Amino acid sequence: QVQLVESGGGLVQAGGSLRLSCAASGLTFSTYTMAWFRQAPGKEREFVAAISRRDGRTNYADSVKGRFTISRDNAENSVYLQMNSLKSEDTAVYYCAARETIVVYTNINKYNCWGQGTQVTVSS
Repeated sequence: QVQLVESGGGLVQAGGSLRLSCAASGLTFSTYTMAWFRQAPGKEREFVAAISRRDGRTNYADSVKGRFTISRDNAENSVYLQMNSLKSEDTAVYYCAARETIVVYTNINKYNCWGQGTQVTVSS
């Protein structure tokens, strides 16, 4: 079955950087659009970024544009989220998600494969 495993979360000061990784298995990775979502305490899970399966098309939430970069390595079955200039409001559990499609969805309901999440805490 499909398995997505996130790593790279942790505690960082405001203005700092973190790089999240998501390792995928049990799927033909290059046929899947990959995405990152996040969920802060008491809030709904929200879209962060997504990347197409082969041609590098991306979508970003307005709140992270210019600070976060999503990338993927199809040879390594992995997707990454480089997070720079972190703010306290970026504190959340970050989830990796996948869907076998050519569309770079931002809608949470379009994704049917999910990881367990990794905690990112930004101290101010």
